[in-house]
Amino acid sequence: MSGKRRFYLLGFLALMAFDTLAQLSFKQAGAQALPLEFSAAWLARVFGQPWIYGALLGYVGAFFCWMTLLRHAPIGPAFAASHLEIVSVMAMSAWLFGEAIGRAQLVGAAFIAAGIVCLAISETAEDQPGGAPGAGAASAGAAGLAHGNEPA
Repeated sequence: MSGKRRFYLLGFLALMAFDTLAQLSFKQAGAQALPLEFSAAWLARVFGQPWIYGALLGYVGAFFCWMTLLRHAPIGPAFAASHLEIVSVMAMSAWLFGEAIGRAQLVGAAFIAAGIVCLAISETAEDQPGGAPGAGAASAGAAGLAHGNEPA
């Protein structure tokens, strides 16, 4: 496995792990914060339990992973792969909380995975010698123009 592919794989696994941590922690924090009320006692209850800090850690970690990946990865597959957390949260919720996974959720998860695979394959094919410029290159150029940079 090339260094670039390893970087993408580890980066997306870290992004998915941080996103999953944030979502599952918010679920637990929300469950322990009930009943919802606007008071100092409620805020103390929310910030007095560890799940809210897991959620904050997850969001901060996901933000830095995402910014790093956006700097290096092609935007199409990167954006699609960032949605893998939907699948991981669904699976972890079934395992940790006993939530049921229906046929519609399984089909949706399969579509998410298939879409990511299709984008990754198309980006890889376009990176081959003689391949057409990929959406990643076009998106990077468009992003540079949006930020006031002239194309090279």
